[in-house]
Amino acid sequence: MSRVPVSIVVAVSENGVIGRDGGMPWRLSTDLKRFKALTMGKPIVVGRKTLESFGGKPLPGRPHVVVTRNADFAVDGAVRAQSVEDALAVAQQIAADTNATEVSVIGGGEIYHQALDVADILYVTHVDTTIPDGDTTFPPIDPAIFEKREEAAYPAGEKDNFPTRFAVYVRRAAAN
Repeated sequence: MSRVPVSIVVAVSENGVIGRDGGMPWRLSTDLKRFKALTMGKPIVVGRKTLESFGGKPLPGRPHVVVTRNADFAVDGAVRAQSVEDALAVAQQIAADTNATEVSVIGGGEIYHQALDVADILYVTHVDTTIPDGDTTFPPIDPAIFEKREEAAYPAGEKDNFPTRFAVYVRRAAAN
């Protein structure tokens, strides 16, 4: 089985905040549409708390692998994994079985931190604001590891709290 790329899909404030009080500290309808387009049809790796933050049910059209140490955790339409490493292996198998082109990691904070070492692509919505009271962060993106391949600015839409910049980063080839 060949490995499909692992992507991280995340929205990050200027000061690295991605969450507050178990949810997102903004309303970005434009970004939610992009998120849906990026993840539709692809297996997604998600932490239990993040799954609970969007209602505790899998998002339609995407096989879910939920990372949790709770052996009793069960949700229809989701597979449980005890670690990010196990979740990525399960998601790779789902991708192979469904001809998906990527595995998408969608959070939360601890899942992102662990998946960053194996991620091939980062789809980052840079939210043009500072969130002073955030409690979950995304690590700084190291330009020595990830090359920014594209970036586009988007003004705040009718249902957006803030303007954003959408960027795609690709892991640089390892130096020999």
